Amino acid sequence: MEIRVLRYFLEIARESNMSRAAKILHVSQPTLSKQMKELESELGKKLFHRGSTSVSLTDEGMLLRKRAEDILAMVDKTTSEFLELDNITGGEVHIGCAESHQIKYLARVIKDFKEAYPRFRYHLTSGNTEQVVERLDRGLIDFAFIVEPPNLERYNYIEIPGADIWGLAIRKDHPLAEKKEIVFADLIGIDLICSEQGMKFDIARWCGENADQLNLSGTINLCYNGGVFVEEGLGGMLTFDRLMNTGDDSGLCFRPIFPRLETKMYIIWKKYQVFTPIAELLLDALKNRFHSSPIE
Repeated sequence: MEIRVLRYFLEIARESNMSRAAKILHVSQPTLSKQMKELESELGKKLFHRGSTSVSLTDEGMLLRKRAEDILAMVDKTTSEFLELDNITGGEVHIGCAESHQIKYLARVIKDFKEAYPRFRYHLTSGNTEQVVERLDRGLIDFAFIVEPPNLERYNYIEIPGADIWGLAIRKDHPLAEKKEIVFADLIGIDLICSEQGMKFDIARWCGENADQLNLSGTINLCYNGGVFVEEGLGGMLTFDRLMNTGDDSGLCFRPIFPRLETKMYIIWKKYQVFTPIAELLLDALKNRFHSSPIE
């Protein structure tokens, strides 16, 4: 299976049309069709439903699309890393970030870092901790910023200063908006939105076995989308402070839960990972900023 052919396959999948894909790829349509038939023969599976004017992916084609995207992302990242081995004036670093206001510390480090290395480029991928750690394990990112204690057998880490504060995001016209703090009893009977990770680890830590009494009506992995649901009257959202607009121009407000619940943030990377020069320099900058050393 050739990398070039996988790129052809993905372009066809994006365009849903052989002719348009061939034009973009600067190859003839017969050549492109021949390559795809050879790929199907190699895999022993049909990848496309072929219509008169368009093509669509079969179930096997959709599986290959996912695999091909990962493979090509790794190929491109590896190529970039080798090109940068002798280049310490710039380069690219890939970072996965869970949602947290503490990301401001990363932004401050990168702002200073770019002054010293103006050709440095960063690529941020957002998601919950499970998603960004998965990308770290697959080698698609160099560092992950996560909001749960790291697995010390697999990762080195730096602890970020400060912590995220948990609370309830609700509409300003909600009865609980009159309260300064939200206790467990206030949450009984309310439709709640929360990340699966937060409910499983943080909220369960806060209320223990009583978590079963809460009505979790929906889960999210991005706070912004959950906030839109809350504004539309779908209950309240258990989340971190400062992840959404709760100012005068917003219909939402945030009330911390009591007893106070906090979550720390960590920068992690794989043990024995070999970094490009620019990634190694960024790691040094992170260590120096946070006055911490990873567990070796």
